[in-house]
Amino acid sequence: MRLSQLGSLLPVGCLVVAVSACGGDDDPSGSPGGGGAAGSGGAAGAAGSGGVIDGPPAEGPITKIPKGWNEIAPGGKTACGRGDKFRFWVRPGAVNRVVVEFRGGGGCWDGITCHPDSKLFEEKANPEPWVTDEKKAVGIYDHSRADNPFKDWHHVYISYCTGDVHWGNSTQTYDPGGVFESTVQHKGAVNAQAALDWVYENVPTPDKALVTGCSAGGYGAAFWSPMVKDHYKSSKIYHFSDSSAGIITDTFFEKSFPAWNVKETFPSMIGVDPSTFKQLSELYIGIGKKYPDMFLSQFNTAYDATQAKYFVLMGGKDATEWSQKMQTSIADIKTATPTFRSYLGANYQHCVIDKDSFYDFEVGGQKLVTWLADAVGDKTVKDVSCTYGDCGAPKPAQ
Repeated sequence: MRLSQLGSLLPVGCLVVAVSACGGDDDPSGSPGGGGAAGSGGAAGAAGSGGVIDGPPAEGPITKIPKGWNEIAPGGKTACGRGDKFRFWVRPGAVNRVVVEFRGGGGCWDGITCHPDSKLFEEKANPEPWVTDEKKAVGIYDHSRADNPFKDWHHVYISYCTGDVHWGNSTQTYDPGGVFESTVQHKGAVNAQAALDWVYENVPTPDKALVTGCSAGGYGAAFWSPMVKDHYKSSKIYHFSDSSAGIITDTFFEKSFPAWNVKETFPSMIGVDPSTFKQLSELYIGIGKKYPDMFLSQFNTAYDATQAKYFVLMGGKDATEWSQKMQTSIADIKTATPTFRSYLGANYQHCVIDKDSFYDFEVGGQKLVTWLADAVGDKTVKDVSCTYGDCGAPKPAQ
Protein backbone atom coordinates (compact mmCIF):
# COMPACT_ATOMS: atom_id res chain seq x y z
CA MET A 1 0.00 0.00 0.00
CA ARG A 2 1.35 3.45 -0.91
CA LEU A 3 1.43 6.18 1.72
CA SER A 4 -1.01 8.25 -0.33
CA GLN A 5 -3.47 5.36 -0.29
CA LEU A 6 -3.06 4.95 3.47
CA GLY A 7 -3.80 8.62 3.99
CA SER A 8 -6.99 8.40 1.98
CA LEU A 9 -8.28 5.61 4.22
CA LEU A 10 -7.46 6.96 7.66
CA PRO A 11 -8.44 10.07 9.60
CA VAL A 12 -5.42 12.02 10.79
CA GLY A 13 -4.16 10.99 14.23
CA CYS A 14 -5.91 7.61 14.52
CA LEU A 15 -4.29 4.28 15.16
CA VAL A 16 -4.00 1.88 12.26
CA VAL A 17 -4.90 -1.15 14.30
CA ALA A 18 -7.81 -2.26 16.38
CA VAL A 19 -6.01 -0.90 19.42
CA SER A 20 -7.30 2.45 18.20
CA ALA A 21 -6.42 5.76 19.71
CA CYS A 22 -8.85 8.43 18.60
CA GLY A 23 -10.75 10.47 21.13
CA GLY A 24 -14.03 9.88 19.29
CA ASP A 25 -15.65 8.95 16.00
CA ASP A 26 -15.31 12.46 14.65
CA ASP A 27 -12.26 13.55 16.63
CA PRO A 28 -9.25 12.05 14.85
CA SER A 29 -6.67 13.78 17.00
CA GLY A 30 -7.56 11.78 20.09
CA SER A 31 -9.06 13.97 22.77
CA PRO A 32 -7.91 12.47 25.59
CA GLY A 33 -6.18 9.86 25.70
CA GLY A 34 -2.21 11.59 25.11
CA GLY A 35 12.13 4.00 33.31
CA GLY A 36 12.70 7.74 33.03
CA ALA A 37 13.59 10.21 35.65
CA ALA A 38 10.72 11.53 37.69
CA GLY A 39 10.44 15.13 38.71
CA SER A 40 8.33 18.05 39.68
CA GLY A 41 9.70 21.16 41.29
CA GLY A 42 8.47 24.59 42.20
CA ALA A 43 5.51 26.06 40.33
CA ALA A 44 6.15 28.86 37.86
CA GLY A 45 4.30 30.27 34.91
CA ALA A 46 0.75 29.27 34.08
CA ALA A 47 -1.13 26.33 32.64
CA GLY A 48 -4.80 27.04 33.13
CA SER A 49 -5.08 28.21 36.72
CA GLY A 50 -2.09 26.13 37.83
CA GLY A 51 1.56 26.36 36.89
CA VAL A 52 4.47 24.90 34.94
CA ILE A 53 6.75 22.60 36.89
CA ASP A 54 10.21 21.63 35.64
CA GLY A 55 13.26 20.06 37.14
CA PRO A 56 14.11 17.79 40.07
CA PRO A 57 11.65 16.21 42.48
CA ALA A 58 9.54 18.61 44.48
CA GLU A 59 9.26 18.98 48.19
CA GLY A 60 5.82 18.29 49.54
CA PRO A 61 2.65 16.54 48.42
CA ILE A 62 0.29 17.22 45.52
CA THR A 63 -1.88 19.32 47.82
CA LYS A 64 0.86 21.97 47.93
CA ILE A 65 0.83 22.76 44.21
CA PRO A 66 -1.48 25.48 42.81
CA LYS A 67 -5.15 24.82 42.21
CA GLY A 68 -6.16 23.94 38.66
CA TRP A 69 -4.07 22.10 36.08
CA ASN A 70 -0.28 22.18 36.52
CA GLU A 71 2.13 21.24 33.75
CA ILE A 72 4.99 18.96 34.74
CA ALA A 73 8.03 18.39 32.52
CA PRO A 74 10.10 15.63 34.16
CA GLY A 75 13.02 15.76 31.71
CA GLY A 76 15.60 13.00 32.10
CA LYS A 77 15.20 10.26 29.50
CA THR A 78 11.61 11.15 28.65
CA ALA A 79 10.85 12.21 25.08
CA CYS A 80 8.14 12.41 22.47
CA GLY A 81 8.34 10.39 19.27
CA ARG A 82 9.98 13.07 17.11
CA GLY A 83 12.11 14.50 19.90
CA ASP A 84 9.78 17.07 21.44
CA LYS A 85 9.56 17.50 25.21
CA PHE A 86 7.31 15.17 27.16
CA ARG A 87 5.07 16.72 29.76
CA PHE A 88 1.98 15.78 31.70
CA TRP A 89 -0.64 17.56 33.78
CA VAL A 90 -1.73 17.36 37.39
CA ARG A 91 -4.76 18.85 39.13
CA PRO A 92 -4.87 18.66 42.93
CA GLY A 93 -8.13 17.57 44.51
CA ALA A 94 -9.76 17.79 47.91
CA VAL A 95 -9.65 14.13 48.99
CA ASN A 96 -6.90 11.54 49.29
CA ARG A 97 -7.86 9.78 46.07
CA VAL A 98 -6.27 9.99 42.63
CA VAL A 99 -7.26 9.42 39.00
CA VAL A 100 -4.29 8.24 36.94
CA GLU A 101 -5.32 8.69 33.33
CA PHE A 102 -3.46 7.76 30.15
CA ARG A 103 -4.15 9.83 27.04
CA GLY A 104 -4.95 8.35 23.62
CA GLY A 105 -3.49 9.61 20.38
CA GLY A 106 -2.45 7.10 17.71
CA GLY A 107 0.30 4.59 17.11
CA CYS A 108 2.74 3.14 14.59
CA TRP A 109 5.05 0.17 14.09
CA ASP A 110 6.49 0.12 10.55
CA GLY A 111 7.76 2.37 7.75
CA ILE A 112 4.35 3.36 6.39
CA THR A 113 2.55 3.89 9.68
CA CYS A 114 5.47 5.71 11.32
CA HIS A 115 6.29 8.04 8.41
CA PRO A 116 5.59 11.67 9.38
CA ASP A 117 3.27 12.12 6.39
CA SER A 118 0.94 9.40 7.66
CA LYS A 119 0.16 11.47 10.78
CA LEU A 120 -1.04 8.35 12.55
CA PHE A 121 0.01 9.25 16.07
CA GLU A 122 0.12 12.37 18.19
CA GLU A 123 3.74 13.56 18.13
CA LYS A 124 3.64 16.31 20.76
CA ALA A 125 2.45 16.48 24.34
CA ASN A 126 0.24 19.51 23.85
CA PRO A 127 -2.27 20.63 26.49
CA GLU A 128 -5.94 19.86 26.05
CA PRO A 129 -8.39 22.78 25.77
CA TRP A 130 -9.71 22.14 29.29
CA VAL A 131 -6.17 22.38 30.69
CA THR A 132 -5.84 25.99 29.61
CA ASP A 133 -9.50 26.86 30.20
CA GLU A 134 -11.51 24.75 32.63
CA LYS A 135 -14.72 26.29 31.32
CA LYS A 136 -14.22 23.98 28.33
CA ALA A 137 -14.09 20.86 30.50
CA VAL A 138 -16.30 17.92 29.55
CA GLY A 139 -16.73 14.36 30.79
CA ILE A 140 -14.62 13.40 33.79
CA TYR A 141 -12.59 16.62 33.42
CA ASP A 142 -15.56 18.73 34.48
CA HIS A 143 -14.85 19.03 38.18
CA SER A 144 -17.71 21.48 38.63
CA ARG A 145 -20.38 18.81 38.12
CA ALA A 146 -21.93 17.42 41.28
CA ASP A 147 -22.53 14.09 39.52
CA ASN A 148 -18.86 13.64 38.56
CA PRO A 149 -17.69 10.76 40.80
CA PHE A 150 -14.13 12.11 40.59
CA LYS A 151 -14.77 15.84 41.01
CA ASP A 152 -12.82 15.98 44.29
CA TRP A 153 -10.10 13.48 43.37
CA HIS A 154 -6.57 14.44 42.40
CA HIS A 155 -6.26 13.99 38.62
CA VAL A 156 -3.05 13.07 36.80
CA TYR A 157 -3.29 13.25 33.00
CA ILE A 158 -0.38 11.39 31.39
CA SER A 159 0.03 12.72 27.86
CA TYR A 160 1.00 10.55 24.91
CA CYS A 161 3.25 11.29 21.97
CA THR A 162 5.24 8.11 21.24
CA GLY A 163 3.11 5.85 19.01
CA ASP A 164 3.37 2.80 21.30
CA VAL A 165 0.19 2.93 23.46
CA HIS A 166 2.34 3.84 26.50
CA TRP A 167 4.15 0.48 26.34
CA GLY A 168 7.49 1.06 24.59
CA ASN A 169 11.14 1.75 25.33
CA SER A 170 13.08 1.90 22.09
CA THR A 171 14.30 4.16 19.31
CA GLN A 172 13.55 2.73 15.88
CA THR A 173 14.60 3.77 12.39
CA TYR A 174 12.07 2.33 9.97
CA ASP A 175 12.73 1.53 6.31
CA PRO A 176 16.34 2.80 6.47
CA GLY A 177 17.39 4.14 3.09
CA GLY A 178 13.88 3.63 1.74
CA VAL A 179 11.08 5.94 0.76
CA PHE A 180 9.44 5.61 4.20
CA GLU A 181 12.57 6.11 6.31
CA SER A 182 11.83 7.72 9.65
CA THR A 183 13.00 7.51 13.24
CA VAL A 184 10.62 7.32 16.18
CA GLN A 185 11.41 7.38 19.87
CA HIS A 186 8.97 4.84 21.29
CA LYS A 187 9.44 6.03 24.87
CA GLY A 188 5.89 5.62 26.11
CA ALA A 189 6.91 3.39 29.00
CA VAL A 190 9.75 5.73 29.96
CA ASN A 191 7.34 8.66 29.99
CA ALA A 192 4.67 6.75 31.88
CA GLN A 193 7.15 5.60 34.50
CA ALA A 194 8.38 9.17 35.00
CA ALA A 195 4.81 10.35 35.50
CA LEU A 196 4.03 7.50 37.88
CA ASP A 197 7.21 8.15 39.85
CA TRP A 198 5.94 11.70 40.36
CA VAL A 199 2.56 10.35 41.47
CA TYR A 200 4.13 7.88 43.87
CA GLU A 201 6.21 10.60 45.49
CA ASN A 202 3.54 13.28 45.66
CA VAL A 203 0.51 11.07 46.39
CA PRO A 204 2.31 8.58 48.64
CA THR A 205 -0.63 6.74 50.25
CA PRO A 206 -3.94 7.41 48.50
CA ASP A 207 -7.02 5.79 49.90
CA LYS A 208 -8.09 4.94 46.36
CA ALA A 209 -6.72 5.21 42.82
CA LEU A 210 -8.51 4.82 39.50
CA VAL A 211 -6.30 3.87 36.54
CA THR A 212 -8.09 4.78 33.33
CA GLY A 213 -7.84 6.04 29.76
CA CYS A 214 -9.75 5.94 26.51
CA SER A 215 -8.66 4.25 23.29
CA ALA A 216 -4.84 4.02 23.24
CA GLY A 217 -4.98 5.37 26.77
CA GLY A 218 -7.12 2.38 27.72
CA TYR A 219 -4.28 0.08 26.71
CA GLY A 220 -1.93 2.17 28.80
CA ALA A 221 -4.33 1.87 31.73
CA ALA A 222 -4.56 -1.91 31.44
CA PHE A 223 -0.79 -2.28 31.03
CA TRP A 224 0.19 -0.06 33.96
CA SER A 225 -2.59 -0.93 36.40
CA PRO A 226 -0.72 -3.93 37.89
CA MET A 227 2.34 -1.74 38.46
CA VAL A 228 0.19 0.83 40.25
CA LYS A 229 -1.38 -1.97 42.29
CA ASP A 230 2.04 -3.41 43.11
CA HIS A 231 3.26 -0.04 44.36
CA TYR A 232 0.20 1.02 46.34
CA LYS A 233 -0.07 -2.15 48.37
CA SER A 234 -2.37 -0.66 51.01
CA SER A 235 -4.59 1.37 48.63
CA LYS A 236 -7.73 0.33 46.80
CA ILE A 237 -6.99 0.23 43.06
CA TYR A 238 -9.64 0.29 40.33
CA HIS A 239 -9.19 -0.04 36.58
CA PHE A 240 -11.47 1.23 33.80
CA SER A 241 -10.48 1.05 30.12
CA ASP A 242 -12.70 3.01 27.75
CA SER A 243 -13.13 1.73 24.16
CA SER A 244 -9.99 -0.40 24.21
CA ALA A 245 -11.08 -3.98 23.54
CA GLY A 246 -7.86 -4.92 21.74
CA ILE A 247 -9.36 -6.96 18.90
CA ILE A 248 -6.37 -7.46 16.65
CA THR A 249 -4.87 -9.88 14.18
CA ASP A 250 -2.78 -12.79 15.43
CA THR A 251 0.38 -11.22 14.02
CA PHE A 252 0.05 -7.72 15.46
CA PHE A 253 2.06 -8.33 18.61
CA GLU A 254 4.73 -10.10 16.57
CA LYS A 255 5.13 -6.87 14.60
CA SER A 256 4.68 -4.30 17.35
CA PHE A 257 6.53 -5.85 20.27
CA PRO A 258 9.94 -6.03 18.55
CA ALA A 259 9.61 -2.42 17.42
CA TRP A 260 8.46 -1.09 20.78
CA ASN A 261 10.71 -3.32 22.93
CA VAL A 262 7.80 -4.20 25.19
CA LYS A 263 9.58 -7.20 26.68
CA GLU A 264 11.63 -4.79 28.84
CA THR A 265 8.59 -2.89 30.12
CA PHE A 266 6.00 -5.67 30.43
CA PRO A 267 4.45 -6.19 33.91
CA SER A 268 6.33 -9.38 34.73
CA MET A 269 4.59 -9.82 38.09
CA ILE A 270 1.40 -11.08 36.39
CA GLY A 271 3.07 -14.22 35.03
CA VAL A 272 2.44 -13.58 31.32
CA ASP A 273 5.33 -14.13 28.89
CA PRO A 274 5.57 -11.12 26.53
CA SER A 275 7.38 -13.24 23.93
CA THR A 276 4.25 -15.37 23.47
CA PHE A 277 1.65 -12.67 24.20
CA LYS A 278 -1.06 -12.75 21.51
CA GLN A 279 -4.26 -11.11 22.76
CA LEU A 280 -5.14 -8.37 25.23
CA SER A 281 -7.40 -10.78 27.14
CA GLU A 282 -4.24 -12.54 28.39
CA LEU A 283 -3.17 -9.33 30.12
CA TYR A 284 -6.49 -9.00 31.96
CA ILE A 285 -6.53 -12.64 32.98
CA GLY A 286 -2.96 -12.41 34.28
CA ILE A 287 -3.76 -9.29 36.31
CA GLY A 288 -6.89 -10.91 37.72
CA LYS A 289 -4.99 -13.99 38.86
CA LYS A 290 -2.24 -11.94 40.50
CA TYR A 291 -4.58 -9.45 42.14
CA PRO A 292 -7.94 -11.17 42.78
CA ASP A 293 -9.17 -8.19 44.82
CA MET A 294 -8.61 -5.61 42.07
CA PHE A 295 -11.60 -4.26 40.12
CA LEU A 296 -10.98 -4.51 36.34
CA SER A 297 -13.40 -3.18 33.76
CA GLN A 298 -14.02 -2.18 30.15
CA PHE A 299 -16.51 0.04 28.37
CA ASN A 300 -17.28 -0.66 24.72
CA THR A 301 -20.12 -0.14 22.30
CA ALA A 302 -21.36 -3.05 20.22
CA TYR A 303 -20.08 -1.69 16.91
CA ASP A 304 -17.47 0.89 17.96
CA ALA A 305 -16.83 2.64 14.64
CA THR A 306 -13.20 3.51 15.37
CA GLN A 307 -12.11 0.14 16.69
CA ALA A 308 -13.99 -1.66 13.91
CA LYS A 309 -12.44 0.55 11.23
CA TYR A 310 -8.91 -0.41 12.20
CA PHE A 311 -9.83 -4.05 12.53
CA VAL A 312 -10.95 -3.92 8.89
CA LEU A 313 -7.75 -2.12 7.88
CA MET A 314 -5.81 -4.95 9.46
CA GLY A 315 -7.62 -7.49 7.30
CA GLY A 316 -10.75 -8.12 9.32
CA LYS A 317 -14.06 -8.47 7.54
CA ASP A 318 -16.34 -5.79 9.00
CA ALA A 319 -17.80 -4.25 12.16
CA THR A 320 -20.01 -7.27 12.74
CA GLU A 321 -17.01 -9.60 12.85
CA TRP A 322 -15.20 -7.14 15.13
CA SER A 323 -18.22 -7.11 17.45
CA GLN A 324 -18.35 -10.88 17.62
CA LYS A 325 -14.64 -11.12 18.43
CA MET A 326 -14.92 -8.33 21.00
CA GLN A 327 -17.75 -10.07 22.82
CA THR A 328 -15.84 -13.37 22.75
CA SER A 329 -12.81 -11.63 24.28
CA ILE A 330 -14.97 -10.10 27.01
CA ALA A 331 -16.50 -13.51 27.74
CA ASP A 332 -13.03 -15.11 27.97
CA ILE A 333 -11.88 -12.51 30.47
CA LYS A 334 -15.05 -12.85 32.56
CA THR A 335 -14.75 -16.62 32.69
CA ALA A 336 -11.23 -16.45 34.12
CA THR A 337 -11.45 -13.21 36.12
CA PRO A 338 -14.20 -12.93 38.76
CA THR A 339 -13.43 -9.25 39.49
CA PHE A 340 -13.78 -8.15 35.85
CA ARG A 341 -16.89 -6.24 34.78
CA SER A 342 -18.01 -5.12 31.34
CA TYR A 343 -20.34 -2.31 30.28
CA LEU A 344 -21.48 -2.79 26.66
CA GLY A 345 -23.57 -0.11 25.01
CA ALA A 346 -25.45 -0.02 21.74
CA ASN A 347 -24.39 1.39 18.37
CA TYR A 348 -20.94 2.74 17.51
CA GLN A 349 -19.72 5.51 19.83
CA HIS A 350 -15.98 5.55 20.51
CA CYS A 351 -14.85 6.73 23.97
CA VAL A 352 -17.09 8.16 26.64
CA ILE A 353 -15.04 9.57 29.53
CA ASP A 354 -13.99 12.52 27.34
CA LYS A 355 -17.58 13.48 26.49
CA ASP A 356 -20.56 14.82 28.38
CA SER A 357 -22.40 11.67 27.26
CA PHE A 358 -20.51 10.06 30.16
CA TYR A 359 -23.31 11.42 32.34
CA ASP A 360 -26.17 10.35 30.09
CA PHE A 361 -25.05 7.01 28.66
CA GLU A 362 -27.53 4.36 29.75
CA VAL A 363 -28.23 0.69 29.05
CA GLY A 364 -31.28 -1.07 30.46
CA GLY A 365 -31.88 1.69 32.98
CA GLN A 366 -28.29 1.58 34.29
CA LYS A 367 -26.39 4.83 33.77
CA LEU A 368 -22.67 4.43 33.17
CA VAL A 369 -21.75 7.27 35.54
CA THR A 370 -23.69 5.60 38.36
CA TRP A 371 -22.23 2.20 37.53
CA LEU A 372 -18.66 3.51 37.74
CA ALA A 373 -19.40 5.58 40.84
CA ASP A 374 -20.75 2.45 42.52
CA ALA A 375 -17.66 0.47 41.50
CA VAL A 376 -15.21 2.93 43.07
CA GLY A 377 -17.59 3.22 46.01
CA ASP A 378 -17.10 -0.50 46.63
CA LYS A 379 -20.67 -1.38 45.85
CA THR A 380 -21.47 -4.54 43.92
CA VAL A 381 -21.84 -3.88 40.21
CA LYS A 382 -22.94 -6.36 37.58
CA ASP A 383 -22.12 -6.65 33.91
CA VAL A 384 -24.23 -4.33 31.81
CA SER A 385 -24.97 -5.14 28.20
CA CYS A 386 -27.31 -4.35 25.40
CA THR A 387 -29.02 -7.52 24.24
CA TYR A 388 -29.65 -9.02 20.86
CA GLY A 389 -32.06 -6.78 19.02
CA ASP A 390 -31.27 -3.60 20.95
CA CYS A 391 -27.53 -3.30 20.30
CA GLY A 392 -28.08 -1.14 17.25
CA ALA A 393 -26.03 -1.52 14.10
CA PRO A 394 -22.67 -0.54 12.62
CA LYS A 395 -22.13 3.06 11.61
CA PRO A 396 -23.55 3.68 8.14
CA ALA A 397 -21.04 4.08 5.34
CA GLN A 398 -20.31 7.68 4.45
